[in-house]
Amino acid sequence: MSKPLPKPSPTSLDVAARAGVSQSAVSRAFTPGASVSKATRAKVMAAAEELGYRPNVLARTLITGRSRIVALVVAYLDNQFYPVALEKFSKAFQALGYHVLVFMASNADEDVAHVLDGLLDYQVDGVIMASVSISNRLAARCETAGVPVVLFNRRQDDERLSAITSDNVAGGAKAADHLVSLGRRRIAHVTGWSGSSTGRDRREGFLARLDAHGVAPVAVVDGMYDREVAQQLTRALCAGPERPDALFVGSDHMAFAVMDTLRFELGLRVPDDVAVVGYDDVPMAGWPAYDLTTVRQSADAMVAATVETLMARIDDPSMAPRHLRIDAPLVVRGSTVKRETTR
Repeated sequence: MSKPLPKPSPTSLDVAARAGVSQSAVSRAFTPGASVSKATRAKVMAAAEELGYRPNVLARTLITGRSRIVALVVAYLDNQFYPVALEKFSKAFQALGYHVLVFMASNADEDVAHVLDGLLDYQVDGVIMASVSISNRLAARCETAGVPVVLFNRRQDDERLSAITSDNVAGGAKAADHLVSLGRRRIAHVTGWSGSSTGRDRREGFLARLDAHGVAPVAVVDGMYDREVAQQLTRALCAGPERPDALFVGSDHMAFAVMDTLRFELGLRVPDDVAVVGYDDVPMAGWPAYDLTTVRQSADAMVAATVETLMARIDDPSMAPRHLRIDAPLVVRGSTVKRETTR
């Protein structure tokens, strides 16, 4: 006994006939941002649901030349700033009718090259590199393939690459001003990874402003944006002959490790013995357990600017690259200024 032939899938023509509209109206109804009235869209969606119709995304890609997929390449998710940013990216692109593919990559050139091979196979419309460096050679590959790249929370000297960061130099300077204003003079800096623009820029702004105040840092050490490294460095700094009375830490992720080590391992009081300033202002920074003074990276503003920049480059590949530095205010909390307790 032969098997019955499968029922043919409904087409856009079937939907158009059921809704009493043209086939082009059906296409516009399923195209984000296309011009179609609310009434027409409602009729099309109702007819599509009744028939079990879904548009063929692959076919549309062949017709339009766009996959409506954006690749987001991330170096690590340990830092609490990146899961927050990832959620915001996903929501922003969904609202524009795009899907986000997330790729993990280290900053090693061969690792980034391998990831780029994979994402270019998906014919993505654009790439966001979140705290991942990309060589000039790989940038040229993307440019040749017609795929725009925007750097998020990282910048490079390659002028072809748009880059969206916080104003890291100014943020570091604000941390220095704050600690000096509190009378702290034995100040150390646990930097972000020295191989990253963010780590270098925050260090540059911090040290230049300390110098302007006539204060020399007791130590400047590379925390590598790593929690365990930050803990080891805190132990070493506090075991030395001149224990710091203040620490500027290059990210909140490391600052939490620094505070835990100071309080629970070394028995020091924050901020009485050691004041701590972080960078990012992730949600945990406001938790009572940390109450961390920190320089705020506005994830909302940075993500919005990155999405806007990438979409503009997708629509107009000839558009000049953008290099934006978004203001980073200092948020003062209890890790530097002791709060009054009330009963």
